[in-house]
Amino acid sequence: MQITFIGGGNMASAIISGLVRQGDHSIRVVEPSADKRAQLEQSYGVTALEQPPAQLSAADVVVLAVKPQQLKDVCLSLAPGLDNALVVSIAAGVGVAALARWLGSGRIVRVMPNTPAMVGKGVSGLFAPLGLDESDKKNAAAIMAAVGKVFWVESEGGIDDITAISGSGPAYVFYFIESMIAKAREFGFDDATARELVLGTFDGAVELAKQSELDVATLRANVTSKGGTTERAIARFEAEGVKAAIQAGVQDCRARSVELGQLLSQD
Repeated sequence: MQITFIGGGNMASAIISGLVRQGDHSIRVVEPSADKRAQLEQSYGVTALEQPPAQLSAADVVVLAVKPQQLKDVCLSLAPGLDNALVVSIAAGVGVAALARWLGSGRIVRVMPNTPAMVGKGVSGLFAPLGLDESDKKNAAAIMAAVGKVFWVESEGGIDDITAISGSGPAYVFYFIESMIAKAREFGFDDATARELVLGTFDGAVELAKQSELDVATLRANVTSKGGTTERAIARFEAEGVKAAIQAGVQDCRARSVELGQLLSQD
């Protein structure tokens, strides 16, 4: 594929890295920062441009990897030379209808990735408007599969669901890790040991959950002996409403995703 990234930030760099490992792609990156362009060329062997190409082709894939607040201006600048190229937007919030208005084309796939894409462990939700060619969907999925797992949602509202679960989800996990590391330090462990204890625990627990035929509730119960130490901790979590707070936070995240989408999609 001939892929042109508009924006060369962290997420774009992660995807580019995965695509380069795959091979068999021609990649250009439009990035205003000269230092960043040099870094992209040196690290990945891609062509880095200060300005978008004046003319694209229908065979191209354009990945919009800019901040949502910049997206309208970027789309309007691309529209005259777009030539109906497939557009894959990883910019949060902005809906297909707004993108289509600004680009003058409905050949669009929306993507909600997450930051573990930077280490090849990403989870991305994708949405395509009704009638988009299957080959376009395949190409969009192939780009995101270079950095992790890919899931299609049937309605555009599903992108808000993905945002609340996996898009913002790493921050929830980091919050829990942060809390446990802080407590480990209070117990007297040095920073390095506290970090390794907690990260090793998360890594092992996730791997066990992946390999086990048991559901996570059963795995949790198996560690929670009646009258034991773990039961005491879980009882406090329940009494403090930790589970309910997590679920409410996820719901609030989704609501904010909808609000931002409406705001950012305005002309």
